[in-house]
Amino acid sequence: MSADSSAPTVALPTDKELVLKVIPLPADSNANGDIFGGWVMAQVDLAGSVLPARHTRGRMATVAVKEFVFKQPVRVGDILSFYAQVTRLGRTSVTVDVAVYAERFHSQGQYVKVTEAILTYVAIDEKGRPRPLPKDAAAASVPPG
Repeated sequence: MSADSSAPTVALPTDKELVLKVIPLPADSNANGDIFGGWVMAQVDLAGSVLPARHTRGRMATVAVKEFVFKQPVRVGDILSFYAQVTRLGRTSVTVDVAVYAERFHSQGQYVKVTEAILTYVAIDEKGRPRPLPKDAAAASVPPG
C-alpha cells in the first residue's frame, strides 16, 4: 500500500489519552517502505495495555480484538501517536478503544488517522486464570456507555 497524499488531515482527539509515541524504522517495513500491519498491531496492543494496567494492577492478557481497521498506510519515518480510552470495565476485563495518528515525515504538524482498534484485556492470576479486578478499580474514570 503506498502513501495517499489525499488523505484528510485531522485534529488529535481530546477525549482520549496519549499513551505511546513511536517512529517505525526500516526494519519494520516491507520492500515498498510500508510498515508491516503486524508491527502496527503489536504497537496497538502495547498502547492498549497502558490504561487497563491501572485497573488490573497486576498481570493481564489480551483476550480479544473486536475490530482492527487500517485506514491509511504507515511509512518509515512517520511519527505515530497512539491514543486510548477505556470504554468498558467488566468483572475481570477492561475494553479499550485505541486510535493511531501519523504525523508524516514530510508534513510535520499535520495528522492522518491510520488505524483504530477495540481490544479487551483480562486480569489474570499467577496461573493465568481470570481474576476479578480490584474493587477500587471501578472508581477510576470510565466514560458512560
